[in-house]
Amino acid sequence: MFNSKDTAIQDSDSVGGTDRPEWKILEKVALASMVEQRKTRRWGVFFKSLTFLYLLFFLVMLIPAGGGSFSGGGKEHVGLVSLDGIIAAETASNANAIVTGLRDAFEAENSIGVILAINSPGGSPVQSGLINDEIYRLRGLHPEKKIYAVIADLGASGGYYIASAAEEIYADKASLVGSIGVISAGFGFSDLMEKVGIDRRVYTAGTNKSFLDAFSPSKERDREFWQEVLTVTHKQFIDVVKKGRGTRLLDDPEIFSGLIWTGEQAVAKGLVDGLGSVGKVARDVIGNETIRDYTVQANPIEAFAKRIGASFSMGIVQLAGPALR
Repeated sequence: MFNSKDTAIQDSDSVGGTDRPEWKILEKVALASMVEQRKTRRWGVFFKSLTFLYLLFFLVMLIPAGGGSFSGGGKEHVGLVSLDGIIAAETASNANAIVTGLRDAFEAENSIGVILAINSPGGSPVQSGLINDEIYRLRGLHPEKKIYAVIADLGASGGYYIASAAEEIYADKASLVGSIGVISAGFGFSDLMEKVGIDRRVYTAGTNKSFLDAFSPSKERDREFWQEVLTVTHKQFIDVVKKGRGTRLLDDPEIFSGLIWTGEQAVAKGLVDGLGSVGKVARDVIGNETIRDYTVQANPIEAFAKRIGASFSMGIVQLAGPALR
């Protein structure tokens, strides 16, 4: 039995209690807000984690990479340096990178010999010359360690220029070896411009500053001068090969004509000492199957940036400058 006081309390609860529609709406809003906050926190954690991984990736990429190794470490081994592709300041096969790898391989306490693995069509005579000179310097500093050049698919022009500094050269029977020559190629557009009606205007301080200009008529004096430059560069190339190969070279003028031969033919001409791969030379010639790679690996981001620059600069070099090809 309820008294009047109990009835009043009951009426008050039913009027102002949680069963009222306003309370239910507020409850739904509060729950929706909590769900939204949870979602926001989850997305926040996700994006923060993604940003952290992104930054971690770039930090790892920015760490200078050293040479990897097939095997080796603390025991005696053969040092390996790879030269792949066009030899130029803007490529992975630039003088600084190759020289750094060679120095590390020669200076390593447990290396007993060095192999320079070459797969290159050539490139800059300057970069090739710098590497060639450094090989001779390292040979003088470390006479107890011999360096062997091993040509893969291609050891031509600047690639062979460098190989000639090694004490012995090896190649596969089907490798392409040689191309001891210098080339400079370009285009002339003066006749086309005249037909189209384009007037070339070039102003210089210096009589020969615009020589070999592709948009001006070719001059005999310019051709003679540039041919002299190419001839001198070619003679430098010939002298380097003769210095490296000595009496092993066959007395054949065609060797320096720019022709290219298979590895088997190159052996007969004295351009190559024998046939063999990197592994075979390490095992059968040097006498140690353990190989450690000292090749300097380019930073991926830096390499991508250089590749973009190289596309432009190599085009300019090919149009204007001599190349060992």
